[in-house]
Amino acid sequence: MKKIIAMILALILCSCLFCAATAETDTTDKNVVIWTTEEEHVVDYYINALREKFPEYNITIENVSSSTMPAKVIEEGEYCSCDILWTEDYAYLEKCSDWLVELKDFDYSMFLDDTVPASHKYTPEERYAGGIILNVDMLTEWNLPEPASYQDLLDPMYQGLISMPNPASSGTGYMFLRQLVNEWGEDEAFSYFEQLTPNILQYTSSGMGPVNALIQGEAAIGLGFISQAVQEINAGRNLKIVYFDEGVPFSIYGNALLKKSEHKQAAVDVFNYIAAELVYDNNRLFYPEQIIRDYTPVIENYPTEIHYGNMTNNTLEEKERLLAKWTFS
Repeated sequence: MKKIIAMILALILCSCLFCAATAETDTTDKNVVIWTTEEEHVVDYYINALREKFPEYNITIENVSSSTMPAKVIEEGEYCSCDILWTEDYAYLEKCSDWLVELKDFDYSMFLDDTVPASHKYTPEERYAGGIILNVDMLTEWNLPEPASYQDLLDPMYQGLISMPNPASSGTGYMFLRQLVNEWGEDEAFSYFEQLTPNILQYTSSGMGPVNALIQGEAAIGLGFISQAVQEINAGRNLKIVYFDEGVPFSIYGNALLKKSEHKQAAVDVFNYIAAELVYDNNRLFYPEQIIRDYTPVIENYPTEIHYGNMTNNTLEEKERLLAKWTFS
């Protein structure tokens, strides 16, 4: 009987040792999985650049929504299939920060102070702003004036002609809500959106939805993000970006290396290349809003002097609290 018990205990010990071993990352593994929220054309550029730089590695980029990404990291823990988070909202990176490497040796001095996280667990990748974007042809056809303020958008003449991302599903939509809460106070901001809702054609699920509605001739006014509007303007679309007195909302997105991959050389190499080198390409080619010191690239038709609005208190806890009050659709 004692021999049987001893054998059982030995099997249990072996099983535990096997599980512990499989939980550890293979430092020589050449497979690198990246999760991102980035747009397809930017992903295409990055995957080509990474495969050219590291032909010996098998690099995969998977698109994951902002809200899903930290939830998956936390749920999967040390068994997470991902190595690198690329272009994720700072608030969501903070949510899963317990699973991210503290980047003690990374040189943050290349970045503007307001983009550097206190935790040093992620690096800046891009700053992007929202704006009021107009379909000039549609406004002309309907003989409607260009709005000059948020209050103008409440005019019944714009009923059904405005598109905005839903803050509950879109980071771009939440930017507008966050900014107006900061500018006007919570009660006034929510009262404003209650009054605006009758003029909304659709609260879109995606931040790209409003500009898509503009180019499809479904909406005359979109609360969208500037980079997408500029891309369409440069493609020949007759769109116009206007700015209200409150300035524009913005978000900063960043990159992180998961703790379970910190000793995996392939993941470390790819992360460092993205965070310290490809970020220049992103800033130069796609999102020129400044995040890097003494580096101000110019993209045709991209505004060079953007008046940013008040985006303080942009924490995940505050976001979840405000979205619990959002009932408009």
